[in-house]
Amino acid sequence: MTAKRFGIARRVALGASALGLVLGLAACASEAPRSKPSADPEPKSTEVAETFPEPEAAPVLLLASLAKKAELAVIDPSLPDADAGVRTISVGGAPWGVGVHNETGTAYAATSEGLAVVDLAAGKRTALVQYQHPAPMQSVGEYRPGGLGLAVAPDGSRVYVAVTTGDGKDNLEVFDTAEGAFIGSVPVGMRPFDVLVAPDGSWAATVDHDGFTVTVVDAATLKPTQHTVAPFGTEGGLASWEKPHYGAVDADGTILLPYQGLVVARLDPLSGSVTTLKSKANSHSHGTALAGRKLLTVGTGAFGNASGEPNLSILDLDSGNEQVVPVSPPHETVAVWTDAAGGEFAALGGGNTRDEGWDGLTLVSLADLSVRSIPVPGYPQVVVPFAAR
Repeated sequence: MTAKRFGIARRVALGASALGLVLGLAACASEAPRSKPSADPEPKSTEVAETFPEPEAAPVLLLASLAKKAELAVIDPSLPDADAGVRTISVGGAPWGVGVHNETGTAYAATSEGLAVVDLAAGKRTALVQYQHPAPMQSVGEYRPGGLGLAVAPDGSRVYVAVTTGDGKDNLEVFDTAEGAFIGSVPVGMRPFDVLVAPDGSWAATVDHDGFTVTVVDAATLKPTQHTVAPFGTEGGLASWEKPHYGAVDADGTILLPYQGLVVARLDPLSGSVTTLKSKANSHSHGTALAGRKLLTVGTGAFGNASGEPNLSILDLDSGNEQVVPVSPPHETVAVWTDAAGGEFAALGGGNTRDEGWDGLTLVSLADLSVRSIPVPGYPQVVVPFAAR
């Protein structure tokens, strides 16, 4: 990516010819005859401060799992719509969760075949590691077995992958990035759509969609603790719509879980205590992400006790103020993308799990709420930002 494309200002250093001229004049002044050498002060030296260009900030791109392909898509929203899909990277069948460790430029994707390890600079998969609980078959769609949610530890030492075999016995598997192998596995709740990690890396947690639970796993001991989080109860079981899908982690480690565009549950992962914050989005909640103190949540429409249309909720966690932006068709997840000027946008993945989405992303400006569509073939499901190297 060039600095020109992203509009990055450069500071111009003093040219070599100009520097030589200044130093030459200084030398001539020091050689001029002096009438009273002992009385003259020492000649003043002329110093030129050396300047350097400011380092360019790495442009922020988006990485999306293509649920109906075996690829990830690299997307540059700063480009025109037709050019924004920069490239695709083959990773393995029906990828779901995806994460990036920016310091190493490594991405990880939870596919139906195994965990894909990707070198983003080279644009290629470097490994496909079989799960400890491999899928018994290969398929696509919401109910396919294989890897679901995924999260990378803050220091990049581990990748946590939620894996389902389709028989109701699901696990969180722990991948050691230095060893290049899975080193542990922990039973969790049913169909763990999402995986979250503590800001300090002390725990990982699965959002267990069909279990009405969040399973918190101690990073040191791998001991799991399961918390039921069901603001509307568990009536209806597997047929209920009032279940958790995705979550976000606040800076203090609180887990934020939106339900039906009606409430956001705040879970203390250690004590299990739950409080709620009201929402007026009134739309079946799926993906969520934090932009500072604003919680962004994708609503997919009227299901269960939600009766509204597909939308994006922008909820201020401190004031409770909320903006609701209509978006159609439904979307699955949301990430925060920042342009070169510092403008923030919600990037919504169009590949809805129920096949009601579309082949693309929707970009919503958090400043003026303007909406833009970017075509991305392959049903982009989970979207994450990353800094290009």
